[in-house]
Amino acid sequence: MLLDTAALYFRAFHGVPDTVRSPDGQPVNAVRGLLDIIAKLVTEFEPTELVACWDDDWRPQWRVALIPSYKAHRVAQETPAGSVEEVPDLLSPQVPVIREVLGLLGIPVVGASDHEADDVIGTLASTSRMPVDVVTGDRDLFQLVDDSRAVRVIYTGRGMSNLEVLTDGTLTAKYGIAPTQYADFAAMRGDASDGLPGVAGVGEKTAVALLTTYGSLDGIIAAAADAGSSMAPPARAKILAAADYLAVAPKVVEVVRDLALPDFDARIRPISPEDAAELEALSATWGLGASLERARAALASR
Repeated sequence: MLLDTAALYFRAFHGVPDTVRSPDGQPVNAVRGLLDIIAKLVTEFEPTELVACWDDDWRPQWRVALIPSYKAHRVAQETPAGSVEEVPDLLSPQVPVIREVLGLLGIPVVGASDHEADDVIGTLASTSRMPVDVVTGDRDLFQLVDDSRAVRVIYTGRGMSNLEVLTDGTLTAKYGIAPTQYADFAAMRGDASDGLPGVAGVGEKTAVALLTTYGSLDGIIAAAADAGSSMAPPARAKILAAADYLAVAPKVVEVVRDLALPDFDARIRPISPEDAAELEALSATWGLGASLERARAALASR
């Protein structure tokens, strides 16, 4: 099970009231909410291995160089080290606590320089020798769904009480395209939440129709350039007008699948006495209470 960790702790932060606080009054709603999410996921889906995939770089410069608007609306400030993401003031102090508690629970936190968690997930899902569940609220990761390799996406977009499990069949039923076409579909449709403009005048229905007819974005671009093709003039004009965008958008949307990642042990296994003692101390300091206990119980049951 691969966790899109930031997506989950943002969901926890917004889903649990910030009145949930530590004994000294600091907010711990994201920490406790994430622990409850992990407990639910482990209990329901019974993974044997669990990885917290991390955004070492939430807005890689190489993606920004291709599309400058990429996530630009979420930038709090630019520094020599890169873009600083706009994060709620009450969430920022909780992130180090999240990393610490994950480590003590034996859940490896895995990131990669100059890459997002999506790319870590893409690499691990594409190279795994066992079935994979990707947990995310990011539709871009639908491109990883692959029945032949037993890769599913557990989509949190409709809430933790209404999870969607996406396979080849359910994705095709939902969108009318195959998972292998999803990145091309997303590039054409665009995504305001990521600052991707898409092709002006091409929505989901048109994108699906074009992919159904021409198979891929390359096929669509080739048909638009061929005056003798069957492409309708309005669609042709829209694709040709977006040529510069379409030349770079796939590189931005497609997740990286071949990162060199560090070695780690993701097996869910008993917590050492030393880590258990540290967890108890951490729980006392931050008031993690029943949320931590539920996560520990779920992991212990595996």
